[in-house]
Amino acid sequence: MSSAPARAMPAAAPEAGVRAAASARPWWRSLEVATAGLFVVLYLLPLGWRPLFVPDEIRYAEIPREMLASGDWVVPRLDGLRYFEKPALGYWLNALSIAAFGENRFAVRLPAALATGLTALVIAWLVAARTRDRRLAALAALAFLSCLAVAPIGTSAILDPFLCLFLTATLACFFEASASPPASRRERTLLVLAGVACGLAFLTKGFLAVAIAALVAAPYLVWQRRWRDLFRMAWAPAAAALLVALPWSLLIHWRESGFWSYFFWHEHVQRFLSARGAQHPEPWWFYLQAAPGLLLPWSLFIPAAAIGWRRAPLPEARDLFRFSLCWVVPPFVLFSASTGKLLTYVLPLFPAFAILVSLGLACCARSERPRAARAGAAAGAALFAVGAIALVAAPSSAERVVLFGSAWKLVAMAAALGLAAALLAVAARRAPRMDALLVVGLAPVALLLALQGALPERVLEVKAPGGFLARHRSEVTPETIVLSSSDTVRAACWTFRRDDVFLVESAGELAYGIANDESGGRLLDLGAAARLIERHRGHVVLVARPSKYDYWRPLLPPPVSEDRQGSGGYVFVRY
Repeated sequence: MSSAPARAMPAAAPEAGVRAAASARPWWRSLEVATAGLFVVLYLLPLGWRPLFVPDEIRYAEIPREMLASGDWVVPRLDGLRYFEKPALGYWLNALSIAAFGENRFAVRLPAALATGLTALVIAWLVAARTRDRRLAALAALAFLSCLAVAPIGTSAILDPFLCLFLTATLACFFEASASPPASRRERTLLVLAGVACGLAFLTKGFLAVAIAALVAAPYLVWQRRWRDLFRMAWAPAAAALLVALPWSLLIHWRESGFWSYFFWHEHVQRFLSARGAQHPEPWWFYLQAAPGLLLPWSLFIPAAAIGWRRAPLPEARDLFRFSLCWVVPPFVLFSASTGKLLTYVLPLFPAFAILVSLGLACCARSERPRAARAGAAAGAALFAVGAIALVAAPSSAERVVLFGSAWKLVAMAAALGLAAALLAVAARRAPRMDALLVVGLAPVALLLALQGALPERVLEVKAPGGFLARHRSEVTPETIVLSSSDTVRAACWTFRRDDVFLVESAGELAYGIANDESGGRLLDLGAAARLIERHRGHVVLVARPSKYDYWRPLLPPPVSEDRQGSGGYVFVRY
């Protein structure tokens, strides 16, 4: 009788081990599946929901459209005029998508969304290569994709997601090369790949890509006391980047000898140093105050990550931790020192933040001191709950209904905030366990979807003229002369599929193109505009902002009809 249990024990032990392994596997699988599902739901499904926004989205739709229409893939043009603010790669990617899927919102935004997804894959690869932990790799990718600022940027037709992808690939390959045996085949291959990615980043946004890569790599090697590698590891990526960037760089110089002078001095030096030459001037602390909100909900876990790393660091990830700090701090100082600032500019730093917070939370879990992580989740629950209550219960909620345009949008936004608060409250009970961190990553999904589909009407009126102008598309024939103010010309070109719109009174961002327009006559003062309208009565339309048109109206001939998109939208005038 007593021997039966003893004989059963050898069979029971493997069975218990299988059960334990089976119970351990689902969490890393859940993290990977959840991250992939989040990308599909948050980055692919909503691409066609909201209309294209001005100025950036329609600009980066119209320039590729004109490339396809003209067949000229070397010289970027907007309204048929030279447009030298950026190199050509971002336009090429959008043009290929438009060629494949048509001239629509989905096609214009798809390349940026795919670039964001690929960035998450590079993050996961980098973390997995150093830690050999697939759960931690999936967590880092999830943290990046679920940051409150990444989804709106990653689903917009702008160039920052491309720059983020190429810089992330550059730095990931360089770091892995630095961890390889010196002069090995693996090191050489990774350095060349880093250079190729850096060359693509240069073709996206110019010299900024090289500056950021150098600001990360050099301090890291100095920190590691690898002085000789500063020079030894530089030539291969520099040569590869040069080979990638050189063909188009030479072509644009041969075609347009003024490109590099304008692009370097105006788009880099003046924007960085001069408040007068910079677009979007902001004080030095602009990014410092914005960062906690941009990084939600993961910014709430920075104290827990820091405590975890200090108490129970991961030895295998020490170098990656240092590299990620170098990835954040020097470029952040550079961006803060620049006069011109936009929130989208700092997107290339988000991968490093995701790596740092995921590594720190893994250390926090090892330290068996979960209080800080639970406090971060609880603080997030309280923050989102207060936001939901304020949205529907504050004395000004009636005004907010007017702002949103309908009560259902207000309710949807409040419900999304409430759901985020509830999920973070659940996570607060189990953080920093992996299952709790998965819940943290999923918490803002409903809110980010609501931001796509339940935008306030006032925002749509000011930022999205496409639907309004499309109502008048039938009134604009190939023979129609289209006039526009400088701030509405992008939307007029995109909506009416024109590259010959006349600018009235100001050239705006097309000043370089106007100054170098061989045909001349594309910029009209009010007197010239009035004479053109009189000569072509019945075949002229004007697109402008209402405030500008109200100033012009007494100085122009009387119109046949006017249609206004509210007080802050657009006005369409027929003469």
